Amino acid sequence: MANDSSRLRISAVNDVVRIDFVDRDILDEATIRQIGQDIQRRLEPMSAPKVLMCFAVVEHLSSAALGTLITVNSLVKKKGGMLRLAEIRPEILEVFYITKLNKHFSIDESAAAALKALA
Repeated sequence: MANDSSRLRISAVNDVVRIDFVDRDILDEATIRQIGQDIQRRLEPMSAPKVLMCFAVVEHLSSAALGTLITVNSLVKKKGGMLRLAEIRPEILEVFYITKLNKHFSIDESAAAALKALA
C-alpha cells in the first residue's frame, strides 16, 4: 500500500497512514500545493484517519507549509481522526512554539512514540 509521490513517501503502518517528507526544504509554493493535494487525496475517502507525519529529513519549512499542515489537521479532525507530527528538528519546532501552533498539533519526539499514541 506504499505510494510514492515525488515529494512524499506514504505508507500504511497497521491502520495508520504514515507520511514521510522526501525533501529537506519545503519552501516552494508549487511543491507545498502538491504536498497538500497528495495528502488530501489520500485522506479524503477515509473515515477517522489516523495520520503520522514524519519530518526526519526536513530542515526548512515555510509559513505556507505550516498553512498546509493546518489545513490537513482540520481535514483529519473534521473526519474524526487523529494527526500526530514526529521527528521535527529543534529549529523548526521552535517556530511551532513561537506561532503557538504547538497547541494545535500533537507533536512526538519519535515516529515510534507517535505510532504508539495512535494505536
